[in-house]
Amino acid sequence: MKLALGVKAHSGWAALVAVGRSGKEYQVIDRRRIELIDEGEPWARQPYHATEHLNADQARAKVKRAVEMVHRVAEEQMRQAIAWAKESKHEVAACAVLVPEPMPAWTTEEILAVHFRMHKAEGVLFPDALCRATERCKIALVKVAEKELEARAAQDLSMPLCDIAEKIAVLGKTAGPPWAKDQKTAALAAMIAIQSS
Repeated sequence: MKLALGVKAHSGWAALVAVGRSGKEYQVIDRRRIELIDEGEPWARQPYHATEHLNADQARAKVKRAVEMVHRVAEEQMRQAIAWAKESKHEVAACAVLVPEPMPAWTTEEILAVHFRMHKAEGVLFPDALCRATERCKIALVKVAEKELEARAAQDLSMPLCDIAEKIAVLGKTAGPPWAKDQKTAALAAMIAIQSS
């Protein structure tokens, strides 16, 4: 079955839901939590917060190390999800990543100078790594602005929001728990991606 991945990132991990479509019916093929940092490196969940009391050179080096780790682990996780799909006789046609509003091109020093910028930078880091990983795996990337998810779904799926909510609820019943907000939004993003593939 042709399927799409939908991914909702958090600090250090993401919810991934694989959705396939047969005719007009959608089906959850897989869902999992993927880690986006190395085990034993919990500081990397919030790399800017972890470096705010270091001198500028140390902070830059530690942030760089965290960013490189997150990008590497995100790509490893994406390759594993694609390999699982192939082994299960499915084809990953696209991956939708829920993304926040973009961040200005601040330097590490500029980010560390203002606390809310640290939160912003960490909120952008993990979805960006997943987008890059998708492209490096040569899978069609569909960026879905998180704030516009419902409006985009209604438009791309040509379906009123009440019908979309019903389809998501049915997917949740067939998939079983956990089926919280992360899984619902990731599944909806995957539905958008499969529609465009």
